Order: sequence, then structure tokens, then C-alpha cells
Amino acid sequence: MATVVPTSEEDAALSVVRFASELAWADAGPEVAEPQVSRLCVEAEEFIVMGKWLELASLMITSAELIFSKVSEKDIESIFTIICNLVTKTENPDEVMEIVKVITTKILQQPNEKPAVRLKIMISLYNLLETPYCQFYVYMKLLNLAVDGKVTEHIIPSFNKIDNFLKDWKIGIPEQRELFLAVSNILKENKSMSKDAFKFLTSYLATFSGDDSHVLSEAKEEAARAIVEFVRAPDVFQCDLLDLPAVTQLEKDAKYALLYQLLKIFLTQRLDAYLDYHAANSTLLKSYGLVHEECIAKMRLLSLVDLSSDGSGQIPYELIRDTLQVNLFLVSMFVFVFFLA
Repeated sequence: MATVVPTSEEDAALSVVRFASELAWADAGPEVAEPQVSRLCVEAEEFIVMGKWLELASLMITSAELIFSKVSEKDIESIFTIICNLVTKTENPDEVMEIVKVITTKILQQPNEKPAVRLKIMISLYNLLETPYCQFYVYMKLLNLAVDGKVTEHIIPSFNKIDNFLKDWKIGIPEQRELFLAVSNILKENKSMSKDAFKFLTSYLATFSGDDSHVLSEAKEEAARAIVEFVRAPDVFQCDLLDLPAVTQLEKDAKYALLYQLLKIFLTQRLDAYLDYHAANSTLLKSYGLVHEECIAKMRLLSLVDLSSDGSGQIPYELIRDTLQVNLFLVSMFVFVFFLA
């Protein structure tokens, strides 16, 4: 199999066109293939001379799927490095964006075929871009590719840089929502990262104000999910959910009012209130996958937190026993767990 060996930028682009077109027409026989390959190379040369970089990108990417299936990973990377470099040839941001769309659309068509290589190409494309919105666009496509190709482990480390990305991208509220929700959805599939998933879900909900009820209603399902995730999380004892309009709208919602009531109990009341709630709504809790015994364990810790917040500095063992509804022997254990938390 031939390998692409570029000698100059223009020769590199022509090499990719020739290489890809020869693969595309290989089964047609030389009499048919050679005129087609020559025609495509002539078109490529014309696009280069005229500075039609979008048209050149479309021509070069046409046989990309064939390239993925028939050449080595090293050649794939070399070919797409040349294709991706076309975004640096124009100073028109709109044309850059159109080239980006052409490339990313083709790369995302078969996400399960060599997904790690596709991801690497997308990262290379991202690093070539200078326009903030183009960078954001490619990053979101990266997330989609990682999910569809089942290679999210390669993209998760970048989530630590989200705050820096936001400063660079300067994206609007709708784009921030899209980003936060996508990141949260990726993280929730990893049980060890449930805390981070909850953090990004909260960030998503925090982008909604109470000004527009129609827009606010879009967040109902995710607000309900956030409540369930908070109640379920054994190591999360504080949150701002009750301060968020996206969550407080559920208080009078026909479907989610009882779930909102559960959140208020966990954040503002004690174990006895939860036990009364469970007695009346055990089926509802089960429908959300919430385990009664786990809820009791968390409510005991939250009740202990509430007891310690009165400022006296001392809590009688008997008061802890009665509030947590445990015997005196278990009081020490809960106090120990409380300080560990």
C-alpha cells in the first residue's frame, strides 16, 4: 500500500486527493480509474490556485471513510493532518467554520470504526483553530464522538479545564447549557464520578433564571434528576438546588411536586419528617430507584448536621439518640461517621 509522503503544502493536498481517489477507483480498472483520478487532481489544483479551501476540503474528504477502512492508522493521521490544516489557509471565520463542519461531519459518520484515531484527529483540528466558537463547536463534536465511539475515558481528563475553556470560548447561555449537560451525562455513566456529574448538572440548572417560564420548563426533567442524584449520593450533604428557579418550579408541578417535597425534607428537616414522607410515598421512592435504608442513613447524617448547627457546641447524647432514632450504642458510630464526612 502506498503511503502519503508530502513535500510541500500544495503537494500534500494533491497527494491526499490522488491517494484517496486511487483507493476509491481501485476496483474499476485502470481504463476507468486513471481519467477519474486525473480529473480529481486537476480540480484540486484549480481549487488551490483559486484559494477555494472549502471546496478543496470537500474534495479531499470525500473518500475519508474508505481511507479509514483501508490504510494504517499512521496514514490516516497523516492524511487528516493535511486536510485539517486547511482551516489555517483562510482568514474568513465563516469559511473556517464551514471547513470544520465538512471535516467533523465525515469523521463522526462511523464513530465505532477506529474511534480513538478519530478522536485524535478531532483534537488536532481543535488545536489548529483560533476562532473561539469554532473551538467550542469541535469540542462538542468531540464529546459526541467519545460517547458514540465508547471512548469517553480519553475525553474525561479535559473536564478539569472546563472553566478555562469557558473563559476562552466566551459562549452564551444556551451553549453553556449544552456543554454542562453533555459533560454531566458522560460522567454519570461512571459511578466513581457521580459527584462531578452532579456538579455539572447543578451548573446546567444554574443557567436558568425565573424570567421565562417556557424556557424554564425545559429543565424540569434534569431538575428532577438532580434531586434524585442528591438524595442518592452518600457523600453529598450540601447543595444549592433550593436556590435555583429550575428546581423551585417543581414545587407546584403536578408530576414532580412530591419529589421537590423530598428535597426540602433532606435539606431543611430531620429524620422524623423523612419517615413520615416514606410512609405515604414509598412507591414513589422506589420508582426513582431510591433505597429506603440508604435514605435513612443519609437523613441521619443530615439530621446530625442540623443538630450541630445550633451553635451551642455541645449536643446531648440523648438528643442525638432521639433525633436519629438509634440506641445509645450507635450514637458514637454516627458521630464518628459524621466527623469523617
